Amino acid sequence: MDFSNVNLVAILVAAIAGMVSGAAWYGILAKPWMKAVGFTEEPKPNPKIYIVALIAQFIIAYMLAGILYHIDAFSMSGGIISAIFLWIGFTLAPMAVNHRFQGAGWDLTLIDSGYWLLVFVLQGAIIGWFGT
Repeated sequence: MDFSNVNLVAILVAAIAGMVSGAAWYGILAKPWMKAVGFTEEPKPNPKIYIVALIAQFIIAYMLAGILYHIDAFSMSGGIISAIFLWIGFTLAPMAVNHRFQGAGWDLTLIDSGYWLLVFVLQGAIIGWFGT
């Protein structure tokens, strides 16, 4: 697969947008999320988790850019539509299965998968808008 024509600036902006949206999403939904996962007090995450999260955001943005390149969907609408389809098949569906086997409620699935939908749509829009 040739990924040489992806826009690295778009990937950087998309990855940062994913991190910022995560801070906002889980900042707003902190209490319902804590209840859904069974936390009684706010966890103190290890700063290394944020490094993993940032690397994951770059990987998601890079892969999304590569897919958009290969299907020739570099437009804002093409990025958003592709992102939604990818989210349904590769995030929502597996997350729903995992949460059911973990005994988690649908509230956790809605909160966590909703965040990833936001990330995919933001990144798809940014990468599609920037183009190659």
